[in-house]
Amino acid sequence: QVRLVESGGGLVQPGESLRLSCAASGSNLEHSAIGWFRQAAGKEREGVSCIGTYDNITYYGDSVKGRFTIGRDNAKNTVWLQMNSLRTEDTGIYFCAAQEWPPTPTGWSTPALYDYWGQGTQVTVSS
Repeated sequence: QVRLVESGGGLVQPGESLRLSCAASGSNLEHSAIGWFRQAAGKEREGVSCIGTYDNITYYGDSVKGRFTIGRDNAKNTVWLQMNSLRTEDTGIYFCAAQEWPPTPTGWSTPALYDYWGQGTQVTVSS
């Protein structure tokens, strides 16, 4: 059983940065593609970024390209999401999710394709 736990959320002002982490137990994250999703109040869950399995290919949503970066820390069995130049529209609950097959350019942002989910961490960007 894979258990994912997100951390690093908080309240920041526009233009500031946060770094989220997704830690796993029960599985080696190197064998999984990890996606980051977010959900704002009253909106559907949105794909933010994804990192592939062994090739570590990365994908980003259009609204975060150039501002967010995803990466792995295999020694800690975590995947992180560095979020820079945060905007008020980045506010939401951020979830990490795992799937065991390589993501595709069109499928990586589909929540239903992921097998395991964390509980989420709140990110609030406000002045």
